[in-house]
Amino acid sequence: MRLSRYFLPILRETPKEAEIVSHRLMLRAGLVRQQSAGIYSWLPLGIRVLNKINAIVREEQNRASAIEVLMPTIQSADLWRESGRYEAYGKEMLRITDRHDREMLYGPTNEEMITEIFRSYVKSYKDLPLNLYHIQWKFRDEVRPRFGTMRSREFLMKDAYSFDLDQAGARHSYNKMFVAYLRTFARLGLKSIPMRADTGPIGGDLSHEFIILANTGESEVFCHKDYLEFEVPPEDTDFDDIAGMQATVDRWTSLYAATSEMHDEAAYAAIPENESVSARGIEVGHIFYFGTKYSAPMGAKVMGPDGQEHEVHMGSYGIGPSRLAAAIIEASHDENGIIWPEAVAPFDILLLNLKVGDAGTDEACLRIYNQLTAAGRDVLYDDRDERPGAKFATADLIGIPWQIVVGPKGLAEGRIELKRRASGEKLTLSVEEVIARFSARA
Repeated sequence: MRLSRYFLPILRETPKEAEIVSHRLMLRAGLVRQQSAGIYSWLPLGIRVLNKINAIVREEQNRASAIEVLMPTIQSADLWRESGRYEAYGKEMLRITDRHDREMLYGPTNEEMITEIFRSYVKSYKDLPLNLYHIQWKFRDEVRPRFGTMRSREFLMKDAYSFDLDQAGARHSYNKMFVAYLRTFARLGLKSIPMRADTGPIGGDLSHEFIILANTGESEVFCHKDYLEFEVPPEDTDFDDIAGMQATVDRWTSLYAATSEMHDEAAYAAIPENESVSARGIEVGHIFYFGTKYSAPMGAKVMGPDGQEHEVHMGSYGIGPSRLAAAIIEASHDENGIIWPEAVAPFDILLLNLKVGDAGTDEACLRIYNQLTAAGRDVLYDDRDERPGAKFATADLIGIPWQIVVGPKGLAEGRIELKRRASGEKLTLSVEEVIARFSARA
């Protein structure tokens, strides 16, 4: 993609409403635009990041045997009355009526709708276990939306819902999602720590939040420092291994880890001072087991192997991709801008032509651009007629992992510069060496 033909609205000044780093940088780097309180448009650079986050989330959900569906954003109030949550949910739910005066709502979550789908089709234990997920926009009318896409009113959510014959099966489904979440966040370049959590309006008696540590985190968290060294389950993990899944979850819950809401001062004080961590944290995922909370009132039953009907046991599992984009920035930035992990960067490489119109730099840049694009690399080519300083500032602000800098002086000596955004490391290479380096890694 040529930057001269791309839509990248960079802001020179930081908007006054931006309170935290991710909000400031997402607005300045042209990832999003605020349309009203807590509601954002995702601009081209931002949607590329969002799509890459979604792709990783999908891959790990599929690996754990979850199956994708897509449910609507607008739901019937009648479903929520069946579960008893319509009045109980509170003002965060946006309640509306259609032209026929039917009561509807903009879904804040989908437990009721997925339970209705399940009960319509699944009648036998032979069709279990089942885990259905979707990635869909949701709306919660926050009284004070803030921190950009970190706490917005409209947000993108991956929510999965498991159905099992009994508590033992449901616990295995819970464990599978627990492990899938560890893998998902690691692939996004984040070190997540699972912490026991309050179930809130979702309900149930077992819940974990997945927290990343960041200086600008929204809440205080406490944990054993060994969590920072735990190795994430590998790609070849067997999700059907019941004992193996339980052993992994047991290990990742064996040490103290709690949000401020669940903090136990006495238990935390028992950790040696040099092994304890008190820090700010950001929630990036939340999982719940809630048994028959929804299946019982909504009649979601299956015929068991004993010939009797059983109310299915359920769990739900949420990840907010739109929130994750902000969380990644909170965890990975410097004073110059964003530092994207390679897995979610909007482009792999930013190619900077320092003297547009010069025959030599134009020819070298076009050669690099065409060959790396043909090799499968996502290259953003800064071919604008701008000062080098402005190009360098834009490059660091938008945080693409690799910068290839082509200028007439270096090119006259047969060399160009390669810079790694994360470390600032710079290498001087030939055009052929740069092309070979990135073609081989594609």
